[in-house]
Amino acid sequence: MSQQSKVIIITGGASGIGFAFVQHLARAGHRMVIADLRGAAEAAERIRAEGHAAIGITVDVVKPHDAAAMVTAAQKEFGRVDVLVNNAGLFSTLTLKPFDQISEQEWMRVMEVNTVGPFVCAKAVVGAMREQGGGRIINIASTTPIKGTPMMLHYVASKGAVIAFTRSLAKELGNDNITVNAIAPGFTLSDGVLESGLHNKMPDTARKTSRTIQRDQVPEDLVGALAFLSSDGAGFITGQTLAVDGGSVFL
Repeated sequence: MSQQSKVIIITGGASGIGFAFVQHLARAGHRMVIADLRGAAEAAERIRAEGHAAIGITVDVVKPHDAAAMVTAAQKEFGRVDVLVNNAGLFSTLTLKPFDQISEQEWMRVMEVNTVGPFVCAKAVVGAMREQGGGRIINIASTTPIKGTPMMLHYVASKGAVIAFTRSLAKELGNDNITVNAIAPGFTLSDGVLESGLHNKMPDTARKTSRTIQRDQVPEDLVGALAFLSSDGAGFITGQTLAVDGGSVFL
């Protein structure tokens, strides 16, 4: 893969952290495929208006047909797929509650989006990456399973699964020159968090005081880690989870 102008798919890329990823990588010269349930076409138009290459496609990440269509669209437009960023997930719409108040249906829906989604999308891209001789899969996890955060057990369990998924998939794909890594953010003031008011329900320990760098985290704090793991310089790094949380946890 060349250092410049990679083709990068970002699921959940139309807003929040995902769109911050899209903007940063597009401005660095990469070609973006924005995959989301809503707003993908509009997000891609915003990127093209800045003079960058981007397409948007409506995707439900848990549906294999949608994931396959996402990869086909990327190949048709740009000829290849270099990086998949599994960013889509459920978080800001969840309500903090004791585990015994979480219904089985809510538990399974969080697990479906947050764990089946990355699995389905990885399956969709791996053939293309093998054919072209390599690629990058980057999963967005969380520091919550490292901390054992209470009151959102379904979310915490799902992100713990993403970390385990990352490690095992890296072992499977190493011989294909496909690296698999994860980024674990701390509590981040994304658009969804601000709109839902979730930040106002979080204690200061979650937002600031448990951190070495004691301030709120914003989406832009994550873009450098993603750019590095997408780059040629990260070609010998795989199976790793990089905590980007201002020094709240140390891995």
